[in-house]
Amino acid sequence: MDSKKGTFQTVWGVALLLAGIGVFIRIPQVMPKIESIEQFSQISSIVRFSFYFMGALLIGGGAKKIYGNLKKPDSDTEQGDG
Repeated sequence: MDSKKGTFQTVWGVALLLAGIGVFIRIPQVMPKIESIEQFSQISSIVRFSFYFMGALLIGGGAKKIYGNLKKPDSDTEQGDG
């Protein structure tokens, strides 16, 4: 049961990582369309920052989840010492 949970968490981490990379790839293609909308043309730098920030959060969260599930848990064997 525990290995299924670990596998799911690793797959979820990969999905988050890929979504973040996809955001970074898609921003240059979408920003001209967003800037053409009158309401967003004056705040395009805020919109651009928000997209890049969201992509960075997705990449960071996915990487953290992958790293946390793939590293060897050394503390499980040493918990009886103290």
